[in-house]
Amino acid sequence: MVKVLNADGFEKEVLKGSNVTLVDFFATWCGPCKMMAPVLDRLSEELPEGYAIVKVDIDENMELAQKYRIQAVPTMVIFKDGQPVETVVGAVRPETLKEKMLKN
Repeated sequence: MVKVLNADGFEKEVLKGSNVTLVDFFATWCGPCKMMAPVLDRLSEELPEGYAIVKVDIDENMELAQKYRIQAVPTMVIFKDGQPVETVVGAVRPETLKEKMLKN
């Protein structure tokens, strides 16, 4: 199961963490976000050690959404060494996300 982070957890696990991390910026009212949730849960179980997937609710963490210029949901940002390296907007196939994560 993918963990939902607040701003403190985001700093600890994403910005200061050592994993390549996909952050799913989502909203509870978003249909495509709900569609992606089981896809991300399944993908998180398939990833090798050193890779992680977390979620950030944009309505509860508006400062993070503004900082990373989230204009549509779902937006998934891949972080490496605490820096954003790639952004994917909208619902996409799990294979696409996995490929993008593993190349970073």
